[in-house]
Amino acid sequence: MAGIILTVVEDLIFLSKIQQAAQLLGVRVKPVAPSQLAEEIRQSPTQAVIVDLNHRSGAALEVVRALKADPATRPIPIVGFVSHVQTDVATAAQEAQCDIVLARSAFSQQLPQLLQKLSAVPPR
Repeated sequence: MAGIILTVVEDLIFLSKIQQAAQLLGVRVKPVAPSQLAEEIRQSPTQAVIVDLNHRSGAALEVVRALKADPATRPIPIVGFVSHVQTDVATAAQEAQCDIVLARSAFSQQLPQLLQKLSAVPPR
């Protein structure tokens, strides 16, 4: 079974960008609420997780910490994106072991390459 990239993204503009780029590349993505992420990972062969570090739930960093604290989910790559002016949030995400932290603009520019790279990761 092919893997999936889970997205913890509420911003409809960014979610739409991710979905459109994924569709063009033939990559499966699925939006998930922070509270449902752990369950979704247990049910789906997950290749990566994309997290909006500005998620309105305020749970983005907790999601990263929880995934990296669990030996079963630690290997799953996590990509976080944040406003370029929020260096404190970017630093906190790196400290939480988020694998890639990008400014929103860089995330948008690199999205196709990022999705290709993440979709090549063996699912967990």
